[in-house]
Amino acid sequence: MDFELSDEQRLLKDSVERLTTQRYDFETRKKFMAEPDGWSRAMWKQYVDLGLTALPFAEEHGGVGGGPVETMIVMEAFGRALALEPYLATVVLGGGFLARGASDAVKGELLPKVAAGETLLAFAHIERQARYDLADVAATAKKDGAGYLLNGEKSLALHGDVADRLIVSARLSGDQRSKNGIGLFLVDAKAAGVSRRGYPTMDGLRAAEISLANVKVGADDVIGEPGNAYPLIERVTDSAIAALAAEAVGAMGAMHEITVDYLKQRKQFGVPIGNFQVLQHRAGDMLIALEQARSMAMLATMMSEEENAAERRKAISAAKVQIGRSGKIVGQGAIQLHGGIGMTMEYKVGHYFKRVTMIDTMFGDADHHLAALARMGGIVGKASAS
Repeated sequence: MDFELSDEQRLLKDSVERLTTQRYDFETRKKFMAEPDGWSRAMWKQYVDLGLTALPFAEEHGGVGGGPVETMIVMEAFGRALALEPYLATVVLGGGFLARGASDAVKGELLPKVAAGETLLAFAHIERQARYDLADVAATAKKDGAGYLLNGEKSLALHGDVADRLIVSARLSGDQRSKNGIGLFLVDAKAAGVSRRGYPTMDGLRAAEISLANVKVGADDVIGEPGNAYPLIERVTDSAIAALAAEAVGAMGAMHEITVDYLKQRKQFGVPIGNFQVLQHRAGDMLIALEQARSMAMLATMMSEEENAAERRKAISAAKVQIGRSGKIVGQGAIQLHGGIGMTMEYKVGHYFKRVTMIDTMFGDADHHLAALARMGGIVGKASAS
């Protein structure tokens, strides 16, 4: 299998890494966090100018026709930069739902605006009781003439406080945890009956609690088939997990580099502490964990477009397990090898560990996906293993 990047992909990698290296140092990130949105609108415009927001969309919708590998390249660079902007929420999640499930009319109207960075999206799906169960949806959608009335509460909607449109899951029929009977609806974030409470998350990003009280949506606002949205939710979530895996690899790579540099500079007993063999071994363990995560992130990227849902889910869950485990090894090693400074808010290594920890919990932590993988018979099917 060819793992080499094409000339166009290498150019993209160089361009986005140059942008984040020059414009996204740790002190600048602090200033971005202090802006009204909690991230930088100026940086968002830079992403637009570089074509990043248009990357995964078809040319007919103002995009450039990129695929999962291009998304992986961008997300890894964002992981190294600890980027705060709503790229995952708007382009990967929101844009993914529109591209895969919206009507041609909605695609024609909204995707060019998303590609141009003019419209921000958020996926309002998680509910307090659901934990990691994608099918656990208590919010309701009831028929109202040709449209629907939405009611319910959504939690931890990533960048939901600044989104122009919300992609909301609600149940049309079935039990609360049934995979059948779920619908997806495109909702104007300023519509009557929608209320939002935004707040910072542990890693410095933003999320929102969203309440829906008799929110009216039209028939054209339905994404996908009414009552059969679960496969679409699972598909786009798998793509988001692959993107998060790449982001985690970028953050882990930065943590490892920062730690190795620190071991070369910090002196004890008159010599750099990197001369001590036990610390070299610990840094080596971090590198092994990083490379294991990198290989599984690449697998997740390649499998994110797999049409066979069962095989795709196996690969995605396996990647999520490794990302969670590696994140813990690299993050704990970075903190412990730095000593007290690694725990301070003024030093960046702890912020990387926070982000990697949050990535582990998004869409199911390592333990959740390990159990799911076991139920599916492991990443290698029974027929292949025999």
